[in-house]
Parts: sequence; C-alpha cells; structure tokens
Amino acid sequence: MFELDLAQREQQHLLRNLVRLDSAQGPRVTMDGKLVVLLCSNNYLGIAEHPALKHAACDALERYGSGSGASRLVSGNTELHEELERRIAAFKGSESAILFNSGYAANTGVIPAVAGEGDLVLSDRLNHASIIDGCRLSRARTEVFRHRDMDHLETLLRSNTTAPRKLIVTDGVFSMDGDIAPLPDLVTLAERYHAILMVDDAHATGVLGKQGRGTAEHFGLEGRVHIQMGTLGKALGSFGAYVTGARDVVRYLLNTCRSYMFSTSLPAAVCAASIAALDVVVSEPWRREKLWYNRNRLAHGLASLGVSIAPSATPILPLLAGSSDQALQASQEAFTQGIFATAIRPPTVPDGSARLRATVMATHSEEDIDQAVRIFGKLKEKGYFSP
Repeated sequence: MFELDLAQREQQHLLRNLVRLDSAQGPRVTMDGKLVVLLCSNNYLGIAEHPALKHAACDALERYGSGSGASRLVSGNTELHEELERRIAAFKGSESAILFNSGYAANTGVIPAVAGEGDLVLSDRLNHASIIDGCRLSRARTEVFRHRDMDHLETLLRSNTTAPRKLIVTDGVFSMDGDIAPLPDLVTLAERYHAILMVDDAHATGVLGKQGRGTAEHFGLEGRVHIQMGTLGKALGSFGAYVTGARDVVRYLLNTCRSYMFSTSLPAAVCAASIAALDVVVSEPWRREKLWYNRNRLAHGLASLGVSIAPSATPILPLLAGSSDQALQASQEAFTQGIFATAIRPPTVPDGSARLRATVMATHSEEDIDQAVRIFGKLKEKGYFSP
C-alpha cells in the first residue's frame, strides 16, 4: 500500500530508520557494539543517569506502581504531581504550573485552548513542528512572521487589529539552529498590541539564565511572559512537560486543554525523577558552567578549522551539509570514526539545509570535544560541510 511512497523517500535520502542505544544517555554510549561519543542528545546537563533521579524514581515506583491509571481529572493525580507543579512554578518564578505528557502534547493542546476561530496567532517561521500543528488545530487565523524579524511581526500586528484575542508564539531556543528568540522585542510588541506571548522553552530550561530558568531569566524578563512551556526530558533528564503562567491561566488550561484532559497522566515515578532533577539543577550549578565551557570549546575548535556553526548561540551547533545525501554520508563517516551525530533532513529543516546537529553535554570530557573537532575537521576537508 505504501511501497511507492517509501521507495521515493529512500531515493530522496529522506527515509528514516531507528537506531538503538545499548547503554544509558551518557557522554559516550554503546551502539551496534561500538563505543562512540554521543553528540546528538538533548541531555544537556548530563543528569538522565544521575543517581538522585534514579533513586527517586525507584522509591516512587515502589509506592505508586508503574502506571497512573487515568487522567489527572479522574484518578491519575498524586501528591507527586502536585508537588512537581509547585516546584516548577517556584523555579520559573510563576504563580502556577500544569503538567503535560510531552512538549508536543503541551503545544498542540495549549495553542487551540488559547486561540480559536476569529482569533489571531502569530508564529515564527522556524518554530517547532508541535507549534505549527497547534496553530493548525486552533482554527485561528495564523500569520507566520519571518524568523526573528520584529519589523515583520509588528506589521502583521498593526494590520490585524480586529481579532478578539492575539497570540504571539515562539521558540525560546530554536532547536535546529541554536539561536535565541529576541525576547525583549517580543515582550515590547506583545505589551504594545495587547497580545498574549507564549514561549516554548524546551531547549532553554536548565540551560539559559544564571540559574537555568530559561529564556525569560536570560533576558531579565521574568514575570512578563504570559505562558511559558518547557520540557522535563531534555536538560532535566526526565520526561514530560510543563506550562507556567498566572493562576487563572493555568486553571483555564486545566478546564479547556484537550491534550491534558483526555490523556493518562505521567507515572508518579517520572514526577519523582523530575523533582529530583530540579534539586540537581539548583544544587549542582557546575553542570551548567561545564555545559557552556564544552559548548564554547567545540564552537571555537570548529571555527579554527573554518567550520561555520552560525547562527548558534547555545549548545546546539548546526553543521550545514546542504543535501540530505551529503548529511547522511557525513553522519555515517563520523560514526565510523567514533562520533554519533544524526543527520537532520527535511521536513525537520528546510530543503537544501540538511545538517549534522551537534549538541554537547556537561558530562563530555575535553577529550570528547577535541575528538569531535578532529573528526568534523576531517569531514570538512572532504567537502561535507558548507563554508
């Protein structure tokens, strides 16, 4: 039934296949019996295998069992769910928080709950797929503004004054390029045009800001972003997602957000691991310092070899290859030399911009980073990467 479609994808070098890890999400992992440096995980702080998270999860597993059994609004709510929401709200400096099963579930649930028919959603062109799908599900009029182009955004706001509700939505850190949203300008425009501002902080939580609180802390704008979404499965090393905001916003989402209302809740053991992760983020700030040290070591090493990682300003470093075939070959050759960095191809990125997306972790050693620089340098010499 789908043979032709699959054959076309393979011919275009767009066919996806699963790869299997045989070890934990550490800086080095075992794949196909080979020990390689893992350079494409979102486990930024390296705490997915932290003893505190594992012990907390095991204790909760013994008490609550493996599954939650129902949605939060039925019988799937525990003390750990409520404690995690309180802890997230405090961490983010918000009045309240609400848990979701994933960042995808949060974005595809929150956007349609906040904006509907007759409303206006303004979305950055490079926003994550979950935001794009949330916009489509909302049935609101969606205007896409050019990436980080505040003049274009203001033009759209100025020309759409009749919508009852206006929602501006953006990634905080853009997951494929590693650049950061111009949040000060976004806040100014949201306030000027009485729009709701929603920021997806999936790749900023635990990473940006002096205490790892995300994009708003990074820019000193805490309290001025109406809705913040973030994930627990990246820098926090656990699973799930959250949304923070004013108390009435969170209460409204609890009553209207379909992906929250009609999903079995996160297992209590996952909540316990996330609580422990927040403790680690606060008590072990060296992890964030080491993450940025490793990021800068890799970026400077690549720059010295003429490998461009622009416009990245975060631990996400894009190495552009151009064609999907070129990216696949670069990824395969890197693997044979001891580096696992997945080829990122359309539709995840625009046509002609396939790449290796290198992401560093706090637990990478200097030797890991230097090995990556050497291998990427060899690939650059072979013409795999764009200048």
